Order: sequence, then C-alpha cells, then structure tokens
Amino acid sequence: MAVTFHDINSAVGLKKLDDYLLARSYITGYEASKDDLIVHAALSKPPSSEFVNVSRWYNHITALLRISGVSGQGSGVIVEGSAPITEEAVATPPVADTKASAAEDDDDDVDLFGEETEEEKKAAEERAASIKASTKKKESGKSSVLLDVKPWDDETDMKKLEEAVRSVHIEGLHWGASKLVAVGYGIKKLQIMLTIVDDLVSVDTLIEEQLTVEPINEYVQSCDIVAFNKICNVLV
Repeated sequence: MAVTFHDINSAVGLKKLDDYLLARSYITGYEASKDDLIVHAALSKPPSSEFVNVSRWYNHITALLRISGVSGQGSGVIVEGSAPITEEAVATPPVADTKASAAEDDDDDVDLFGEETEEEKKAAEERAASIKASTKKKESGKSSVLLDVKPWDDETDMKKLEEAVRSVHIEGLHWGASKLVAVGYGIKKLQIMLTIVDDLVSVDTLIEEQLTVEPINEYVQSCDIVAFNKICNVLV
C-alpha cells in the first residue's frame, strides 16, 4: 500500500514527515528507492535543520544521488499538494558513464609516444603512494538507532533524565531528536534518536557502561533498543 504525504513544503507537512522518519532511514523499506527520490524531488528546497529527521534523510539521499545513485524500486508513495514529479526528476545518473568520462579525461593526459621525464616519474610515484595510503582507510557502517529510556517512577525528573543521557559524549556518537511518550500510571519514557559509527560505538556497551551506571542510573531504570537501521558506510 502506497504511503501518502500532504503538502510537504509547508511547516505542518514537514513536521508530519519528520515524525514519520523518526524511526526510519528511508521512506519505504530498508534501502534507498524511487520512493525516496519522489519525496526528495517534491521538496522545493533543503529542509530546515529544525526538522532533524527530514534533514538527516534529505542529506543522505542527496549524497547517494551524487555518489552512487538509487536503484531500489520501493513500495509506492503519493505526495499531494506538490507539483507533479516527472520521470527525469527521479532518474539518477549512471555511475558507469561518470567513470567512463573520468577515464577519457585521464587518457587525454597520457603521452603514449614521448619519454617519461624524471618529474613525471616522481609524480607517478607520489600518486601511487597516495592511492596505497588511501586504501588503508577502514570502511565502517553508520547506523541510526531509536532508544527507549525508562525512569524509575512517575516522580523522576524527566528533564534531568534527558540532560544526563545527552551528557554522554563518545567519538562516533551523535544524539538526535527526542520526545516523551506516556507509558501508564502517570509514567513517561524518553524516546531518543542517536546516530553511531558502528566500529566506534556499541549500543549495548553504551547502555551497560554509560546509561545504566552511576550517576545516570539515579534517573534511568533501563534502556531498550526500539529500532536499529543501517544508514551508510563511512571511512574511519
């Protein structure tokens, strides 16, 4: 069944899209698809940073379009209140063509008949060393996580609880949007988004060694992972 969004260029429409993307990396499914391209094309300009989840998603799709393109078909999406989306708007440039063009440019710089000078030899050695060094960089995944943080009781100061949670600073960890969700009997839990670099941050370790130990456990009774989605790969 197709997902429907209304007037996403208005503040109200953006807020609804932002809420929708709170626990999702993509519009539909677990990979970038034409559904993402349709919504991306329907936005008249990059969303304000006020809409944290939409901005995260928009920047990710923009990067994919620039680097590798999007091939997923998606499940179907309808955007009402925006100009009709053309096929050209959701088409992605073929990566092979870009590589071929780059190869042609490189060929233009090669002198097939002249002798290689000392300067050219030195430049070639430096390029080879640079390429070799760059390949040593390790590729690591980046993930979006939705976490439930539960207090001890209804008397727990939820503002101080959130401040305590956000006080945790680790390389590769970025705290995102949050909201309070009613649990029952007057108790509310904190639901908070975080983005991590997988090789630098373990969510289980974050919970066991940071969020549920002193002094934070004065406010936090327990934490649960609600959603865990891979976003992309990064070099670390």
